[in-house]
Amino acid sequence: MSERMTMRDVIQEYGQPLIKLDIHATRSDCERLREKLMAIRDLSNAREQGYLDIECKLFIDVDDIDRYLSGELDTLGEIYAFEDDIKSTN
Repeated sequence: MSERMTMRDVIQEYGQPLIKLDIHATRSDCERLREKLMAIRDLSNAREQGYLDIECKLFIDVDDIDRYLSGELDTLGEIYAFEDDIKSTN
């Protein structure tokens, strides 16, 4: 299972982020995503952890969805961008 980094961990490892995007989802979106992630785990006999992989490498696991739905987490996930992530077009 993935482990959520605290803001302190992010700053210590990567420095101060330039931007932070919060990710929110509806209950029905979370439930559909959770079903898919659980199916990955079940079909692999728990050898694989289901996760959502998008181009920015944001990983959302079942525990995060459950904690978000219960109100323990304010957002489903966060995306941080740092100075090194910003590419110049010049």
